Amino acid sequence: MNRLFLGWMILVLLLWCGPALAQDTVCVQCHGGLDGRLGAPVGQWEKSIHAANGISCHDCHGGDPSDFAMAMSPERGFIGVPGYEEVPAFCGRCHLGVREDYEKSAHGEALANGGPNCVICHGNHEVVKASIDLINEQDCTRCHDYERAAEVKGVIAETEAKLQSLDLSVASLHRVGIDVERLSGELFSTRNQFRRLFHTVNVEKLQQQRSAFDSDLAEIGAQVGEIENQLSQRKLIGGIIVVLLVLAGCVALLIRQTYHSEEEAGE
Repeated sequence: MNRLFLGWMILVLLLWCGPALAQDTVCVQCHGGLDGRLGAPVGQWEKSIHAANGISCHDCHGGDPSDFAMAMSPERGFIGVPGYEEVPAFCGRCHLGVREDYEKSAHGEALANGGPNCVICHGNHEVVKASIDLINEQDCTRCHDYERAAEVKGVIAETEAKLQSLDLSVASLHRVGIDVERLSGELFSTRNQFRRLFHTVNVEKLQQQRSAFDSDLAEIGAQVGEIENQLSQRKLIGGIIVVLLVLAGCVALLIRQTYHSEEEAGE
């Protein structure tokens, strides 16, 4: 009896925990149980934008995420930790446009002399979501004064605010069942192209190209506004119909009551 109960308990635990465990690569399972510098990356990665988007250890470092024995095998494409100057090329395998702009920037040109690479601003395993908040006095002044960075932030702030506002509007439309796939795609593309420019750290270039992005965002905003107006009209029409139905019901009830009253008076 005890064995039967134990067997059922094990089966329940496997069914309950199995899906969660299946999501972990062998990298996470192994390093997650380690202390110090070998275990720290797992906790950092779990808080990252990479983890939120399903990008795991092997997507950057290579190797076989399903086989403990081959997880760090060069035969399975394991790369390991890149050197300091190799980081832009390492990250640039996915972030192609950003890498291109970075390499032409003051940051990229200073890389060989200790200039900042990607992880200096974005973190390594705890990669933070790209936003205007990454440009801040506390972080930027670790390497240089804040004046130039403040100029860059000032140029992009208004456009970034428009992006965030449109993000909220499109998300709101999605929540009420509107098909926003095309709008989301346009906004995603515009956002990525605009944020790619951040890496040039070139105030003049940002000023020159910002108007084109503002124009694109205005067009997307007009489409969002049109959909919102249509929704408002539908709500208004729906409200009027409800009011008319209620009034019709009230009139019908009054007629019925009057009819019954007349019948009772006739009797």
